[in-house]
Amino acid sequence: VQLQASGGGLVQAGGSLRLSCAVSGGTFRIGTVGWFRQAPGKEREPIATIPWRGGIGHYVDSMKARFTISRDNAKNTVYLQMDSLKPEDTAVYYCAADPRRRVGVAPSSSYEYWGQGTLVTVSS
Repeated sequence: VQLQASGGGLVQAGGSLRLSCAVSGGTFRIGTVGWFRQAPGKEREPIATIPWRGGIGHYVDSMKARFTISRDNAKNTVYLQMDSLKPEDTAVYYCAADPRRRVGVAPSSSYEYWGQGTLVTVSS
């Protein structure tokens, strides 16, 4: 399974970005896809997850108001819509896949397949 994250860039505070995670190579193995981020000097933290086939997204409480995860199985892609961005959202954003279908947000250690990350920089 390969994951390719894209859509990062430089945005002003208050702006929006939509990240994409293209999944290929054995999607039948996937149960859940999640988005994570890692800011400089900090640990990687979960944002949201979504089952690969059917079901709704689940969020870390602090992310729920401004971030939306969605899925397009026809395109084998999972998206993360980020609104009202703040400078503290600056981080490398990663998508990951877990063979297990999960309900709720699991830590990064639970995920088996990872993309390379895309950098989001929010200027003040």
